[in-house]
Amino acid sequence: MSLQHRKLRLPLTIFVLAHLLLGVLSTSADAQTVENFYRGRSVKLVVSAAPGGGADLHARVLVRHLGKHIPGHPTFVVQHVPGAAGLLAAGQVQATVPADGSVISLLQRNNLLEPLLALRDVGFDPRKVSWLGSLNKDTYLIVSWHTSGIRTLEDAMQKELILGNTGGGNENLTFPLLLNQTIGTKFKLVRGYKGNADLAIAMERGEVLGRAVTWTTLRGDRADWITQNKINLIVQLAIKRNPELPDVPSAIEFAKDEDTRTLFELMFATLEAGRPFAVPQRTPPDRLAALRAAFKSLSNDKEYIAEQTSHGGSVEFLGGEDIEGLLTSIYRTPPHLIERARKLVN
Repeated sequence: MSLQHRKLRLPLTIFVLAHLLLGVLSTSADAQTVENFYRGRSVKLVVSAAPGGGADLHARVLVRHLGKHIPGHPTFVVQHVPGAAGLLAAGQVQATVPADGSVISLLQRNNLLEPLLALRDVGFDPRKVSWLGSLNKDTYLIVSWHTSGIRTLEDAMQKELILGNTGGGNENLTFPLLLNQTIGTKFKLVRGYKGNADLAIAMERGEVLGRAVTWTTLRGDRADWITQNKINLIVQLAIKRNPELPDVPSAIEFAKDEDTRTLFELMFATLEAGRPFAVPQRTPPDRLAALRAAFKSLSNDKEYIAEQTSHGGSVEFLGGEDIEGLLTSIYRTPPHLIERARKLVN
């Protein structure tokens, strides 16, 4: 063989060997078990809210228990990415987060519905991430102060009730507006309170005589209002009655026609997935399956349940596949009802 031919074969040999080596490395990476991937790893849990709130507390309790349900038993570090009512973190899951199962994101339930109702592109589509599940459902309530003279929803259809709320597109505003426009309640809305603490003070001072609030928040922050009969629970804003509140009617029971019922189902649907967790859509199937199984297993973990309930929380599991089914239902809502809902929140 001539020297020239040997010189030509050398680059070709190197090229072939390089591709063979890449193939071996690729096969090795593909063959890595879930347990091997997570063993000794620190998984990042992104929380789409600022420190100190309910989402932060929920996440910090969760990370103390979730690792033992994942093969390899990884540890966790919590990172807060607040902004745009959770949509900043949600957009990152869809576009920039590593798709290898090393990052899990706790998003906000409004992230499931807001992209459908927004007047502009919000940079997130909940159908383009993989959902792991939720460990908490929530129930919104409208409550009245004991001096208001309003004890039932029927009373609120006959007499004005002044409700405090935070404004914007928050559910404590949109839900009362929804009832005003559909079943004829007479809620007068006073906007601009900064948060739950300010609203509670306003009620105790008599500035407002009611508010819309989640059962989790009410039970955790203002349990004395319940035990001392300072408030009336006049209606649940939920698809069905919370088993803990069997005597409080759901707004859906007052729907006068099928369109109204469907509109209620659209607006209340995301409460079923109170605190949803997601990973990128390109996450390897075996790791996605392992993470979904871990969340399901955690929902039966007695130590985890005890710690959550000690903080006023509750544990109600909704699987990742169930969240995807919920999204399918939401996005099948007739356009004219989506437009009605859009006018409520914008």
